[in-house]
Amino acid sequence: MNNYETVFILNPVLSEEQMKDTVKKFVQVIKDAGAKVINEEQWGLKKLAYPIQHKSTGFYNLVEFEADTLAVDKLETEFRRDEAVMRFLTVALDKHAVEYNERRRNGAFRKDKKKVAKEEPVA
Repeated sequence: MNNYETVFILNPVLSEEQMKDTVKKFVQVIKDAGAKVINEEQWGLKKLAYPIQHKSTGFYNLVEFEADTLAVDKLETEFRRDEAVMRFLTVALDKHAVEYNERRRNGAFRKDKKKVAKEEPVA
């Protein structure tokens, strides 16, 4: 089983509830294919770099999972069938990308994290 990461953009015409239901549907497709979902992130409504289907914004979502190639094929087939999906990209992660994602999830790259104060040694 390999580690994968998929980012997909949903149509901005969807309501917040419809968007969440659509994301749940795709996560369920992954789970039904025997994959293990590692991380889910909803990045919210973002401006697109260029118009897609005459739309300038879209709901960005990221799902990181561990699966075989058949699960990825099923997921991408579902992406193509759903009219709400404007774009998607699935990539296989190497060991360095898996390590990076783990560190990112643990907050290693957050700019707003609080610095831990060093404790004074007791004499």
